[in-house]
Amino acid sequence: MLSDVVIFWFRNDLRVGDNLALVEACASAGRLLPVYCHDPSADAPTRWGFVRRGPHRRAFLEAALGDLDAALRARGSALLQLNGAPRAVLPALAEAVGAAVVVCEAIAAPEEEDELAALRAAGLKVKAIWQSTLLDPAALPFAAARLPKVFTAFRQAVESAGLQPPAPLPAPRTLPPWPPLDRRPRRSDASRDLRAGRSPGVERAEPGNRDLRRSYGAADALTVEIGEQASFPWWQPAFAGGERAALAHLARYFAGDRPRHYKATRNGLSGVDFSSKFSPWLAQGALSARVALAALRRHEIEQGPSDGSYWLWFELLWRDYFRLLHLQQGRRLYRARGLNEGAAQPAHDAVAFAAWRVGGTGHPFIDAGMRELAATGWLSNRMRQIVASYLIHDLGCDWRAGAAWFEAQLVDYDVYSNQGNWLYIAGRGTDPRGGRRFDPDRQAAMYDADGAYRALWAEPEPRTRASAAGGSAPSRAPADTTTMPTMVVVPRASSRIR
Repeated sequence: MLSDVVIFWFRNDLRVGDNLALVEACASAGRLLPVYCHDPSADAPTRWGFVRRGPHRRAFLEAALGDLDAALRARGSALLQLNGAPRAVLPALAEAVGAAVVVCEAIAAPEEEDELAALRAAGLKVKAIWQSTLLDPAALPFAAARLPKVFTAFRQAVESAGLQPPAPLPAPRTLPPWPPLDRRPRRSDASRDLRAGRSPGVERAEPGNRDLRRSYGAADALTVEIGEQASFPWWQPAFAGGERAALAHLARYFAGDRPRHYKATRNGLSGVDFSSKFSPWLAQGALSARVALAALRRHEIEQGPSDGSYWLWFELLWRDYFRLLHLQQGRRLYRARGLNEGAAQPAHDAVAFAAWRVGGTGHPFIDAGMRELAATGWLSNRMRQIVASYLIHDLGCDWRAGAAWFEAQLVDYDVYSNQGNWLYIAGRGTDPRGGRRFDPDRQAAMYDADGAYRALWAEPEPRTRASAAGGSAPSRAPADTTTMPTMVVVPRASSRIR
C-alpha cells in the first residue's frame, strides 16, 4: 500500500545500490524525500577534551554526500541536507511535507536506537530495516541471543551450515519525486530554507577547502610531507568518499592479484596495496558488504580461490560478528566494564593520554602510528592494536578515551567494530583470554625491522621542503587544534597511487 509521502533518512548507508531500506521506501511511497541530518552533536566536544568528529571524517563524509546527491539526481530526486539533530528536524520536516512515515536503516548501537525512540515519541511512524550484515540474522543457525561467545565458534557454525548471503540488490532506476515543500514547519532550524523550497545550507569540508584550514595557525603546525606513502589518501579522487569511488576501487582491487596475497600482506603498516582498503566505504555505507563479497566470489571463479581470498571472507565475517554482538548485548557493550562483570573501573592518566594522542609518548613506534593517524585519518589494523594496547596496558589510560579518539580521527570509523575491538584489547569483550597486550618493541622488530615506518612518521621539522623552497602545495585536513598541534598533510606534487 502506497503512502503519499515517505521520508527516507540516510544514516550509515550512503548509497543507492544494494540498499534494501531505500528499495522498500520506494515501493511504499507516492512521493519520496531523501534526507541526511547533520547532527551538531557530532562536532561537539567529548568528555575527553576533543571534538567527536575530526576533519578527516568530515571531509570524507562530505564527499560521500555529494556523490549520493548526484546519484539521486540521476534518478529524478535529490538529497535534502538538514542541519540539526534528527529528533528535532525530522518531526518538523514530516509536518512540513505531510509525511506519515520515516524509513531508515536500523543501527544496533545505543545512541542510534535512542534517535529512533525519540522520533517515535514525537509521533512519527518509523520503519527501521536491518541491512548492514552479510548474513540475515534470521537465517543464522542460532538465535541472536545465543550468538557464540567467540568469533571462531561463530565462523565455524556459519561455514558448517553453508550460509551465504543473498545477491546484492540493484540500484533503483528511478525514484519517486519529491513532495512539494509548501507547508511551514513550526519548529526546526530548517524552516527558513524549507519555506524557500531549497535544502538547508551545510558547511562543506572538502579536501583543501579553506573552512577546514580556518583557525589552524602556522605557528603551532607540525607539517608532514607525504605523497605515495599515504596508505589511504582520501583527498585523491580514487579514494574519495562515496559509492562511485568505492565501486571503482573494488573493481581495481579484484582486477589484479592483490586478493591472492592479502593474507600474507594484511599486517603491513604503510602503503595503499597491503590491505583491501574497503573499510572506509563500508563504514559510511557507500559500499555494502554484500557487494564486496559478490566481487570476491567473482574473483574466485575467474582466478581461483586462495588463502588470501578466504581471508577477505574471514574479515567480512568479523564485521558481521561485531554487529550481531551488538544485537545480542546492546548497551552492555558501552559500560566501563563492558562484558567483564568482574572488571575494575578503568584507570586514566589525562597527561599520558594527551601525549599519546599527539605522538608524544617518547616511544618512536607508538608515536609514528599516532602521527600517521592524526595526519591522514588512517592507521593499519596492526598499528591500531599496538597503539591501543600501549594506551591501556602501558600508559594506564581508560579504553573508552582511546575508542573516542579513534572515533574522531579514523575515516573508516564504524561504531560496531570500534567498540568491539577496543573491548577486545581491554579484556572487556567476549574473549575468555582477557585483554591483549602487545610489546611495542617486539612488534617494531617484527613489522618495522628496517625502521622505515618510524622514519616516515618521525617528528617532522617545523617546515616542509616545499615551504622552505617557497612552494605552495595545498595543505590537507589538519587535526583539531583545540586540543593538539595541527599536523598538516602536504602531498608531493608528483604523488601517485601505486
